[in-house]
Amino acid sequence: MLKASDININTDFLGGSVLLFNKPLQWSSFDVVKKVRNIIKSGKKIGKIKVGHAGTLDPLADGLLIVCTGKFTKRVEEIQGQKKVYTGEITIGSTTPSYDKETEIDETFETSHITENLIYSSCKKFEGKIMQKPPIFSALKKDGKRLYQYAREGTTVEIKEREVEIEYFKITKIDIPKIEFEVKCSKGTYIRSLAFDFGKEIKSGAHLSSLRREQIGNYKIKNAISIEQFREKILS
Repeated sequence: MLKASDININTDFLGGSVLLFNKPLQWSSFDVVKKVRNIIKSGKKIGKIKVGHAGTLDPLADGLLIVCTGKFTKRVEEIQGQKKVYTGEITIGSTTPSYDKETEIDETFETSHITENLIYSSCKKFEGKIMQKPPIFSALKKDGKRLYQYAREGTTVEIKEREVEIEYFKITKIDIPKIEFEVKCSKGTYIRSLAFDFGKEIKSGAHLSSLRREQIGNYKIKNAISIEQFREKILS
């Protein structure tokens, strides 16, 4: 782990700073924002400061989360709009209501017909501009209410498809039922939905079993720090 003295970040948090964090599993994006705000307020003796993240990363995903402070919170929308790179794992042969491991498997499917050629040819069908339906277990709002609230109530709602763009969808390893991948995509793309739709394309089922965000625009995970490193830097 880097020492605090080796970490180079702009500590003029009120003037504005863009911070790259490696979000751990099980943490929500808001958990990171809250912790960063508290560390800054404590370490810099600041009573009030704006802190926001530039693009939600689900608790079951890890990797790059960009946090903006002070005047740079105005840059959140600009950063959110940039293309993102993810790596992860899709498990074929089963689906879940949330399209990932947040919920239990609800249906299983045959996989004996699935070949490497089918996998490679199917992923290419998702490249370019496509229509995608967000998962019901998401924070999107419908009629002023989060979709995941409807899902937890067992209420059926209509979710409209929307256009997203997949610059590339690469398969990096096949070890059925596990398939590893890398995706570069536009803002608003749900990788969980991509996994679910991919399962249908190969005449089976699938869900997202792991996800890591590697890059947003030119910001890369290799330049990110942990919350612990940030705390040491600011409070030391």
